[in-house]
Amino acid sequence: MEFETVIGLEVHLQLNTCTKIFCSCRNLFGDQPNTNVCPVCLGLPGSLPVLNRKVLDFGIRVGLALDCEISPLVKFDRKNYFYPDLPKGYQISQFDFPIARKGHISIKSSAGDKRIGITRAHLEEDAGKLIHNDQNRSTLVDYNRTGTPLVEIVSDPDLRTAQEAYDYLTALKLVLSYLSVSECDMEKGSLRCDANVSIRPKGDSKLGTKTELKNMNSFSAVRRAIDYEAKRQEGILLSGGEIVQQTLLWDDARAVTLPMRSKENSHDYRYFPDPDLVPFVLDPAWVIAAREALPELPTQKLSRLVEHYKLNIYDATIIIQDRELADFFEACYLIYPDAKKIANWLNGPLLKELNERKCSLHDLDLLPAVLAALIEKVETAQISNLAGKEALSLYLNKNGSLEEIIRNKGFLQVSDDQQLLTVIDEVLRDNPAAVAEIKSGKTNVTGFLVGQAMKKMQGKANPKKLNELITGRLQNE
Repeated sequence: MEFETVIGLEVHLQLNTCTKIFCSCRNLFGDQPNTNVCPVCLGLPGSLPVLNRKVLDFGIRVGLALDCEISPLVKFDRKNYFYPDLPKGYQISQFDFPIARKGHISIKSSAGDKRIGITRAHLEEDAGKLIHNDQNRSTLVDYNRTGTPLVEIVSDPDLRTAQEAYDYLTALKLVLSYLSVSECDMEKGSLRCDANVSIRPKGDSKLGTKTELKNMNSFSAVRRAIDYEAKRQEGILLSGGEIVQQTLLWDDARAVTLPMRSKENSHDYRYFPDPDLVPFVLDPAWVIAAREALPELPTQKLSRLVEHYKLNIYDATIIIQDRELADFFEACYLIYPDAKKIANWLNGPLLKELNERKCSLHDLDLLPAVLAALIEKVETAQISNLAGKEALSLYLNKNGSLEEIIRNKGFLQVSDDQQLLTVIDEVLRDNPAAVAEIKSGKTNVTGFLVGQAMKKMQGKANPKKLNELITGRLQNE
């Protein structure tokens, strides 16, 4: 029997507001445990939550960017469960009136563009963080994260393979990063993902029993976990067993899923409206203002880079993967208007430097004017392409200004005809056999003579100029 995998993803996006969602505690990663807490986020008796206006604004932006309908009614509910990292015994979330619903995002699949539905995006508060100590078999809890604002984005069960799930997460993260509402950093926990996985006989429309996968700290881990879980479920069904609805933890080191607890349904959480947060109707002008304030999104930027700058799809696709890099490209173009040359440097040497240094473009402290000047020096043959790459690396290592590096390292190429002809005459005199071959029609040997001249000039000659002068010299003999 052939099976089809059905996958739905739940992405929790931590918003980078200055304060938490319902109190004025600092929303900051990495502080000492339990220092950013107050009676509200700890749920102490008598404390009352107040909605952070910026959180609502960010939630609307996320919904609009995902082409969702924005709910005119803003309402919060209590999701009840008991766990050590949840001091109130309930989580403030949104149940029947999420801030956004019925959106979509497109991914590239083997069959072309595929539209993945967004069921809903709702606002909620985060729980605390449990810190396990295996040595003394103890667990501590840090409540700093309690009350951190989240947007939970739930996809429709439209994904069919682990690779599609990976592509969806990549596309979603790119859109969210353009909004500047979150760091989108899985290592810091500002972007977390759970996967609901089930299988069914191919051609069947009825959904199978699902399991929920947690503890996946990278998109690659999500892909591996889904692959493993789909095969595990298939093995159970083929052997005559039944899938149990449960929550599973992904053990990346062993590459297996492990049972955590039975999987709850929504009624198990006993949702009811939060009596401390009065529902209110959203002013339509707020949504209009949020839509007008949206930045140019990745697909829009891709189209514009191709149409306006005449870049090919490959170059433009790489550039838009980082909003900062795309802005840098356009800033460079204003100084040196050759889009293809700039794209080659951004997608080649500059990305290589970023990957090797494991940093962002902002961390490099590189001005568009500097890169534009370097590209111009290479294109006008003042320095070679190889020297240009080395000069870029030295500049990023703070070895002086671009001009100082080129001068001190002797990168300037010699293009003076008289100097070059003096060396060329020596090379022609020292290599009569090569000269004879060229005169007999074997023009490819010219490269050998160029190499000999470059050697004599210690690599400081303009090779293109050398080739032209050698060819001209021999034609005139």
